[in-house]
Amino acid sequence: MMDVNDLLHRQQISLLRAARAESAATRAVLEDQARAYRARVNAYRDSNRAASVH
Repeated sequence: MMDVNDLLHRQQISLLRAARAESAATRAVLEDQARAYRARVNAYRDSNRAASVH
């Protein structure tokens, strides 16, 4: 599994590429990719929050 910093970095790169995308289709794919990275970051953070509570 990637660490959270790698996920955040990849998310930002996807967002930057989406902003520069020449086609709507490419932009949509890259935005979906960024959302997927964000979901993984959130899952990582949630699991760490749950572990720190116990």
